[in-house]
Amino acid sequence: MPKENLLKLGLPKGSLQESTISLFQKAGFAISVSSRSYYPSIEDDEIKLMLVRAQEMARYVELGTFDAGLTGKDWIVETNSDVLEVAELVYAKQSMRPVRWVLAVQEDSPFKTVADLDGKRIATEVVNITRKYLQAHNVNASVEFSWGATEVKVPELADAIVEVTETGSSLRANHLRIIDTVLESSTRLISNKQSYLDEWKREKIDTVALLLKAAIAAEGKVGLKMNIRKSELPKIVGIIPALRKPTVAPLYDDEWVAIETIIDERIVRILVPELKRNGAEGIIEYPLNKVVP
Repeated sequence: MPKENLLKLGLPKGSLQESTISLFQKAGFAISVSSRSYYPSIEDDEIKLMLVRAQEMARYVELGTFDAGLTGKDWIVETNSDVLEVAELVYAKQSMRPVRWVLAVQEDSPFKTVADLDGKRIATEVVNITRKYLQAHNVNASVEFSWGATEVKVPELADAIVEVTETGSSLRANHLRIIDTVLESSTRLISNKQSYLDEWKREKIDTVALLLKAAIAAEGKVGLKMNIRKSELPKIVGIIPALRKPTVAPLYDDEWVAIETIIDERIVRILVPELKRNGAEGIIEYPLNKVVP
């Protein structure tokens, strides 16, 4: 294989690692990770993988160490990296939604707004993001880098923190109250700008982006098939949600048609009994790995 036909792709090690590999699996890329190796294997001879912490990914992509990589928008902003954002991939450690960096204080703290923190101390892992946020609100506070366990630093070690959260449950468990959202972030597929000018690499990166986005689009959705008499078709079509309109195909018996559609899995338990009551037969639900609009 020619050397130039190899895409160096960085995957985030740490909190996003498991969900990222699971997403790649759904997208059709079988990945195997050894507990002692930073080089996962992938069933694609045109891709070479390496695990790197999300905090460092954008910098290595900018330098060209990787042609492309996955990291959060937050770390692109925090490191001020000059990279190309190819695709937004809305998934996180626990859910398929963006995460938030929030300004939080102790539950019974007198601080109500960011303005109340003027002259105070704030601990966080995203020092640059926090300083930009404070500057935008004309607040002069001391921002200290936190090496971890940030939630426990108030009030003894800091007056407030800026911490990442998906649901806010960890903050509540540590008796913290959110004052404001500093930054909302989602995972991005990023590319080195020079790499993206290469026709082969650009096509390969775009293909990976397409398949990953298709896997995300399929999350929480299922396919539904059924048979229905033609006379009942308008009523059934009015009941069924679809990306566009459901697919309708003729059956051997001219009085019947087959209907196929994609729906949110959460409504299946409500929809299927209603379809049955309105004459649908042979209803089949099946899982989806990818949905390409």
